Amino acid sequence: MTNFQTEETARLQAHRSTAQEQIKQLSQRVNDTLEMLRNQRDILRQRGMSLPANSMDTLKQLKSGVDKLNMNITNVLTELKQLRELVTTASIVNSSLDTSQVLNEVMDTVVRITGAERGYIALVNRDSSAMEYPVRRGIDREQLEQGDLVVSSSIINEVLVTGEGVITENASKDNRFQGHQSVIGFQLRSILAMPLKVQDTVIGVVYCDNRIVDGLFKSSDLNLIRAFASQAAVAIENARLYEALQAQVSEMTESRDLLTSIFSSIVSGVITINREDMVMDCNPAAEAVIGRKRDILIGYHIADNMLGVGEDFYQGLVRVREQGTPERMVVEPDLDGSKRYWNITMSPLRDSNGVSQGVAIVLDDQTESRRRQEQLGIVSNYMKLKLENIQDAAALDVGGQEREISMLHSDVRGFTTFSEQLEPERLMEIINAYITLSSDAINLYEGVVDKYMGDAVTGLFNTPFNPQEDHALRAVRAAMSMKYDLLALHEVLPEEQRLFYGIGVHSGMCVLGNIGGAERKEYGALGDAPDLAKLLQENAERGEVLISQATYDLVKEFYECEALEPRKTKGHDDFKVMYRVLKHKKRTGMLSQVNLDDIDL
Repeated sequence: MTNFQTEETARLQAHRSTAQEQIKQLSQRVNDTLEMLRNQRDILRQRGMSLPANSMDTLKQLKSGVDKLNMNITNVLTELKQLRELVTTASIVNSSLDTSQVLNEVMDTVVRITGAERGYIALVNRDSSAMEYPVRRGIDREQLEQGDLVVSSSIINEVLVTGEGVITENASKDNRFQGHQSVIGFQLRSILAMPLKVQDTVIGVVYCDNRIVDGLFKSSDLNLIRAFASQAAVAIENARLYEALQAQVSEMTESRDLLTSIFSSIVSGVITINREDMVMDCNPAAEAVIGRKRDILIGYHIADNMLGVGEDFYQGLVRVREQGTPERMVVEPDLDGSKRYWNITMSPLRDSNGVSQGVAIVLDDQTESRRRQEQLGIVSNYMKLKLENIQDAAALDVGGQEREISMLHSDVRGFTTFSEQLEPERLMEIINAYITLSSDAINLYEGVVDKYMGDAVTGLFNTPFNPQEDHALRAVRAAMSMKYDLLALHEVLPEEQRLFYGIGVHSGMCVLGNIGGAERKEYGALGDAPDLAKLLQENAERGEVLISQATYDLVKEFYECEALEPRKTKGHDDFKVMYRVLKHKKRTGMLSQVNLDDIDL
């Protein structure tokens, strides 16, 4: 309220006090004059005289007029006070977008200016059309309990249907509501109900009643509340629309964050370009394949970033746009003097309306795989079988080689108890499914499957056969891949056959070499690295991936982890902390407004 409004209100209040005081004094003087004339009339009668004709009647008429004036002024001042309260409340509700605050302010004001015992606001649910009562207020402004919901549903329904207000002095004796169970059962008397309208649509009802006093609500109240309800309805609808919009924005934000997380977690490189061949977005894998940072890629022409891919690549882009079908090819660019091998899939990129917005390019770098094939002649999922076929021990350095590696140790939880319930053939089929899943995850990130020990599998990263600078990151990615691929496997297995892994990963020095006699050798690792990886696996609960401090130091920029105190140490006094891997860290930046379903992976 402004200073001018405050001063004006004070002035009107002072004027009101002065006017009422003057009328009160005038009424008292008329009463005094009447009393004096009565005394004079008695004295004059004793002397055979009388007062002037009509003098008493004139004063009585004056007295009646003063009383009516006083009553009119009181009514006007009361209405003025009510109007001021309505204006103040209207100002509050029209400036608020909090539905709860708006509803409570509206209800409290109506109860206060009408003197109602209770007040309710009933709103029509947009989805179900059912009536809801978000506000149930008593005269003390306290929220009534659900059990105190005592209203005339007949009157509320009538207001909803007709769109007109209802007022009754005593509902139980009103012919309009005879036979209505809610009126009779609740012994309702004074009732005032007014529709909340927005552009001729009734969105709810303001309902007030009093179970004790008859005739509490006047026709002036009906007109007053009608005017107020029109403003309140708009404010309520605005607040509801705003909250609905906020919910939509929140849902869209969650969806965007989810899409961004999915986009960042895709193993293949993904680049999206618009219709002008300008790069709109890319994921971390694409940065690694191309060898350029995201801020250098975004906003530049694809030809400035995909160097050495050849003319076939750009002709494929043209076909994707013109024909709307995916294109697949292999390109061999020469980057920084080094030949690369990329598998490329290009798919049309469409918006939600199916309109083409550009092209999605998926890159799979096969360079290391090709080089290993050239070096070894064949890619084997079971590296140890190669070593078993070597009969001449002199062909290898049986003394071993000390090297930093990352070792993954996985074990199927609860398998011993589970195995007692199945036939051997079925048991072998199920355990092979779990072991195959583990092996595939290790091979996917170019690790070496080391050993199968019952239901346990170990994998090595950064051996002489698979040198890797990012061996820790690959091992953790393989472990997380096992964890999530297991959930997909559960979708096709009965519930009683759904088991979980416990997985441990450690990075450290060990000795790698051939282990065994002249007739049979296996390639293996000796030292603390295998022991700590196994200890971490034994600490892992079902579904957990635990890593050591050494591994955490190498992957903490990529994964969110939670530090834990070891549950078992087995004599490793320096084993003070381990880390539970939670999820891949989110990347900053907006994901392009595209449908990931349109990307052919």
